[in-house]
Amino acid sequence: MTLKGKTILIVEDDPNIRRLIKICLENEGYEVLEAGDGEEGMNVFSKYDPCFVILDLMLPKKSGEELCKWMRCDLKSDVPIIMLTAKVSEQEKIQGLQMGADDYITKPFSLNELIARVETVLRRTAHRCSKISYRGLTIKPLRGEVKYNGKSISLTQHEFKLLYFFMRHPNQILTRKQILEELYPHDEKIVLERTVDVHVSKLREKIETDESVPNFIETIRGMGYRFVAF
Repeated sequence: MTLKGKTILIVEDDPNIRRLIKICLENEGYEVLEAGDGEEGMNVFSKYDPCFVILDLMLPKKSGEELCKWMRCDLKSDVPIIMLTAKVSEQEKIQGLQMGADDYITKPFSLNELIARVETVLRRTAHRCSKISYRGLTIKPLRGEVKYNGKSISLTQHEFKLLYFFMRHPNQILTRKQILEELYPHDEKIVLERTVDVHVSKLREKIETDESVPNFIETIRGMGYRFVAF
């Protein structure tokens, strides 16, 4: 997760192009995942469930077309996809869009154009890609889903609300009072602050690999809790 709340996967076999795109996107505040071929792209996508994919069509092992079809047809994913290609004919561009791509950029392209296209696609697809992802932990508030490294996590209503509150305020210290107001908006004055500690403990059991060394939720003594995004 990043300042913009989006994790972008780049699937591109040319390491120089991939590096330049990565640097450019990170400078804009995105978290970037990388894959150098189609099979690696499938593995990274399955594990981290990114919010956006920049996909080269000419890939080793599995083509960009195969990867796009797999995401759209097999996974039923509506993740936004921008295709990169050296193909230039209008018919080939139409075929790419018909596969399920949201936009199509022909190589060579400027990095400024790519960023503009990413921003445009994100605005246009905001209604269908509502999710937050940090370091493999993903929450989809509209669907009520949480996954960590591709595995579904079952949360209670209050655990889900708590995690969503944390992930909407990454790296910020949240007091117990603030958390109570979020979880119990009409009853926070009669609910003990100790209740927050119980909810946090239960949530940690489900999302932390080692509760004694929290990876995501830090206790800030005398103040509250902080969700560590990166």
